[in-house]
Amino acid sequence: MGRNLYILAGSLILFAFISCGIAYTNIARQPGSPGDVSLWRTMGLGLLVVGLLVALAGILSSLFEQAERRAEEARRARRKR
Repeated sequence: MGRNLYILAGSLILFAFISCGIAYTNIARQPGSPGDVSLWRTMGLGLLVVGLLVALAGILSSLFEQAERRAEEARRARRKR
């Protein structure tokens, strides 16, 4: 589960950087382009925040899986004694 969340977070952060990059190029200022500069910056910031939250969820998921795995190993070691 943690790996999937890391991949999702990486994708979201990549799209956030692309959105911010579009905001600082002339593409967003051309007539007929989708949205304006502030829309691209807002979308980039929103994607960055969501990506960081998903990365945090991936980290916590990995930590809890590791703790659960170690607790199971400790229980098995106690049973063998």
